[in-house]
Amino acid sequence: MLTLEAEDVYALAPYAKTLGVVFEEITEVSVQGRLAHDPSLSTVGGGLHGGALMGLADVCAAVCAALNGPAGAAPATVESSTHFLRPAHTSVVATARPLRLGRNTVVEVNVHDDKGELCARVTQVVTTIKPKAS
Repeated sequence: MLTLEAEDVYALAPYAKTLGVVFEEITEVSVQGRLAHDPSLSTVGGGLHGGALMGLADVCAAVCAALNGPAGAAPATVESSTHFLRPAHTSVVATARPLRLGRNTVVEVNVHDDKGELCARVTQVVTTIKPKAS
């Protein structure tokens, strides 16, 4: 079983750290990441920008797929569908869980605000790319 720590993710995918994702849980059954509300990530009305929510969801889904894929394989999102349900005016937590495992892993990500309200639901198909033999 592959294990990852937050620092491993930041080293492999620096965007996660740049965006400000803080991992609260990293297991093969659930990856949970938090994104603090910051004015630099907001849009009209002060809510978090949809791109920030999607970035958080994508990072969590990729980590989830990597944990459930072959050792050493890199995740690559091939399809993503986002449903924005309400604006997020607080920090948010994304929880990614695998729905179907395989070469193309399907991951569902729910993004909740600090009040527990569902702000976005994302379904992603993430493929895993095996490293080339040297």
